[in-house]
Amino acid sequence: MRRILLAAGLIACSIFSAQAQAQNWPQRPVTMILPLGPGSGVDISARLLAEKLSAKWGKPVVVENRPGGDAIVAINAFVAAQDDHTFLMAPTSTFTAHPIVHAKLPYEPEDLVPIARVSNTIVAVGVPASLNVNSMADLVKMAREKPGQLNSAGTAGAVDLVLAGFLKTEKAEVTKVPYKDGVQALNDLSEGRIQIYAAAYAIMRPQVEAGKVKVLALTNNERAPSLPNVPTAAEAGYPSLSIDGLVGLFGPRKISPELRDRIANDVVEAVRDPAVTQRLTLTGQIVRPGTAKEFAAEIAEQRKRVNESVQAAKGK
Repeated sequence: MRRILLAAGLIACSIFSAQAQAQNWPQRPVTMILPLGPGSGVDISARLLAEKLSAKWGKPVVVENRPGGDAIVAINAFVAAQDDHTFLMAPTSTFTAHPIVHAKLPYEPEDLVPIARVSNTIVAVGVPASLNVNSMADLVKMAREKPGQLNSAGTAGAVDLVLAGFLKTEKAEVTKVPYKDGVQALNDLSEGRIQIYAAAYAIMRPQVEAGKVKVLALTNNERAPSLPNVPTAAEAGYPSLSIDGLVGLFGPRKISPELRDRIANDVVEAVRDPAVTQRLTLTGQIVRPGTAKEFAAEIAEQRKRVNESVQAAKGK
């Protein structure tokens, strides 16, 4: 009986200690590491959040851009910190494809603990305005009628893999053109050198507004309030092209559930601020704050979706 009471007491003390630690956090400046450069939608989101969270937490929140290396540079910096004051804010599509495109990784999936969902980047399927297509059905028909004559590009990672799976599923023989620079891909799209491009709408918007690029559909699972007349790929009849541009905050493997939940609540509250919501919408995002559990479930679904696309691309 004494052992049971002692064990119960230790558990209670542990819970109390974790709760106290979460309440007293942070004790020093907080860092958000990003795998993208300044000016990107995720960067703007992080800086808006940093401003709100810094005011709430009473400590500076610093945004640190670590682009390059297919997001591995940023992830390595985050994992190496081993610190509950250092976080990663990233689109999940940057790493859900890592086990497929990299033979060996310097980190494990468990190193990235989902804390809070922030938004969904609007991912668009664009074609040159000069191309004689007005719908996804028109595009698929043209690709089938002109095997090997159309060129495509997609944002590296999950989006590119899902695009490849979609084209294979639809028996559309299209030549893939690799790009390291999304802006160059967009320029080639606007000039008709490539005919299909799947990427963040924020990248395409200048050429769309200039009348050089036409958006046929969004890969997102729901329509974007800012683009109410553009259907999702599933609505257009092509669910194999569906993938959300999930963006959220990740914490270290050893973060306590109490601290994770506290940070998640603060992030969700900050994102729901009308001024923040308005700014994020203008950067080409669908504002969707969510809990750690919701975020983790969607990441698992995205991993499954990417794996299905890879199998489809292989003809399996």
